[in-house]
Amino acid sequence: MIIQDIKSQNLILFEVISGSKSFGLNTPTSDTDIKGVYYLPKEKFFGLNYIPQISNETNDEVYYEIGRFVELLLKNNPNILEILASPDDCILYKHPLMEKLKIEDFLSKLCKDSFAGYAVTQIKKARGLNKKIVNPLPKEKKRLLDFCYVLKGYETIPLLEFLQENNWNQEQIGLVNLPNSRGMFAMFYDEKKSLGYKGIIQKTNSNEVSLSSIPKNEKLIGYLSCNQDGYSKYCKEYTEYWNWIEKRNDDRYNTNQQHGKNYDSKNMMHTIRLLQTAEQILSTGKLNIRVSNRADLLDIKAGNKEYDDLLEMADNLIASIESHYLTSNLPDKPDQDMVLQSLIEIREQLYQ
Repeated sequence: MIIQDIKSQNLILFEVISGSKSFGLNTPTSDTDIKGVYYLPKEKFFGLNYIPQISNETNDEVYYEIGRFVELLLKNNPNILEILASPDDCILYKHPLMEKLKIEDFLSKLCKDSFAGYAVTQIKKARGLNKKIVNPLPKEKKRLLDFCYVLKGYETIPLLEFLQENNWNQEQIGLVNLPNSRGMFAMFYDEKKSLGYKGIIQKTNSNEVSLSSIPKNEKLIGYLSCNQDGYSKYCKEYTEYWNWIEKRNDDRYNTNQQHGKNYDSKNMMHTIRLLQTAEQILSTGKLNIRVSNRADLLDIKAGNKEYDDLLEMADNLIASIESHYLTSNLPDKPDQDMVLQSLIEIREQLYQ
């Protein structure tokens, strides 16, 4: 099923404008995100073809099956609670049965981990993005050879430099493991290419060195140290970086470059907003997603705050959330039995 199917078959129960427009943080360049709730045709729900979620290719339109929606509400999922708490001017359609799902029945102390925990994850992402911006990786990928060094007296020199000094080819080198020495190898050189040495690596993208059988009395040319862990870490960072380059939002990236603060300012704005929302829920027992500090949050989005100042702001909010958590009158978690009874009543009326 696709979005057009649930619309043409009148299966939508709830549909709202979400994101920046519902938060009151939209600007002239903001996209319009649509979220909603649907129910499945009877044969699909009772059969083997349960579909919990439907979205378009860009994920700016997402619809959740009513059961999946309730399941996420019970977990205090931030995005889902914010859909249910949408301001009236953002609600495009609401089936009367949706009145059975009231926001106050779902707000609980779980929001400390769901909202604040998600925000902390975003901070980690922001730190990672900061690293990507400050330390770009060249397109040409390094090889394992770049992480190998040769002992020379009391020092080490890069393997590639060692090979160049001696006018040797890595393909003609044979390696032997050194006992009780992780990542250390004895090196031998096959000048005439007659001994069948496998070389240090056999392929450009090899993840480990190759070992060879060395005849007796062959001359040792040195000892090799291979930092395989360092190479594995580099490969992971290289893949993450170039995937980010391929998928990044160029408009957002250019904005981040222009303000020169080396962090994703939109990401940090929503991180602070999430923390403030968690603080609001725990201190008041209510959820109003329309922000009251629009100017301050847009100031963060514009990159007018220093990165370290934002991290300090986040730390202070997390401390406040922990404090309100201890005194909050909210239940530890929603009343699942009551909520499930409401879901059953909704389904009974839909499938009667």
